[in-house]
Order: sequence, then C-alpha cells, then structure tokens
Amino acid sequence: MAKIKKIKLDVTQTQFLYEHLRGTGRSITAKEAKSVYGIQQLPARMSELRGLGLKVNTARHGKEMKYSISSRDLWGSRAKIAV
Repeated sequence: MAKIKKIKLDVTQTQFLYEHLRGTGRSITAKEAKSVYGIQQLPARMSELRGLGLKVNTARHGKEMKYSISSRDLWGSRAKIAV
C-alpha cells in the first residue's frame, strides 16, 4: 500500500471542503478526509455547510458515507457564499 502524504490546509476545513467539492463532481469519505487533509470530523463539517444553505449529497460507499456538494444551493443559486 502506498504511503499517503498529508496536506496542510491554509484555510479552515469548512472553506477547504466548500472549494474542493462544490460543483466539481468530486466526493470524499471521512477516511480520505482524515488521512489526506487531517479533517477529523467530516460529518460535522458537512453539517456546517448544510447550515449555510448548501445541498450536501451523501451516498453509501461500502461501510462509509461519501459526501459531495451540488453546484446549486438549496434555493437553486450558483452564487458563491461566504464560508
């Protein structure tokens, strides 16, 4: 198994997830978030993004949940929001 290099974030975890996932078609599991980006509580960060009005999608990936963020918010807008 290849060693995974951890990336140090220069922004908050919530800001990073917003930029990394919103409208990109990418998804992330808690295991990936922790091992690569050092994000310990991915479900909590996704809850924060939901609280901002973003449409967070979840899908089961084996025993884990995989999270992605729609390009449109809950009201149908694609406008950037302040995170």
